[in-house]
Amino acid sequence: MKTVRIRFNSPVVLVLVFLCFGVTAAGLLTGGRVTQLLFMTYRSPLSSLLTYLRFFTHILGHGSWAHFLGNASYLLLLGPLLEEKYGSKRLTVVILLTAAVTGIVNYVFFPNVALCGSSGVVFAFILLASFTSFKHGDIPLTFILVSVIFIGQQIYEGIAVQDNISNMAHIVGGLIGGVVGYQLNRRKA
Repeated sequence: MKTVRIRFNSPVVLVLVFLCFGVTAAGLLTGGRVTQLLFMTYRSPLSSLLTYLRFFTHILGHGSWAHFLGNASYLLLLGPLLEEKYGSKRLTVVILLTAAVTGIVNYVFFPNVALCGSSGVVFAFILLASFTSFKHGDIPLTFILVSVIFIGQQIYEGIAVQDNISNMAHIVGGLIGGVVGYQLNRRKA
């Protein structure tokens, strides 16, 4: 009889999800104080090193278990496929780039909005995944449809729906995933 073993198949994605889990638990156990101090980006003095740290760490904090579980589901669904296709180093760059850009855009353009969660990374993964069947000179129809559906929905909701969701992070994350997906696959084709 064969032995079944569990394999740590997608180290970058699994570490990201485990970090998000731990940070979310710590945030909820402290009534949000840890999240606000270290894992949420908002307008704070540029003289504070924490301002720059939070440009990256805000993707680890989540406001609730539902928020975490929604993002973790997509990260675990799409991440391993992307990590296998593009490699751990490239996927780490996508995650860090998405964190930095969404953090900075939020800081500059939305001074009264605090941002936390990995939704921007999720949207980067969604658009990046739509390039898996890219061939030189072609734009995958799946990319066009995903872009129209996901980004269009975020633009509409950003204008028409008043909720506590950062549509900006979704749009910026999606744009990063689309650009990186195109660039990475253009070179291979």
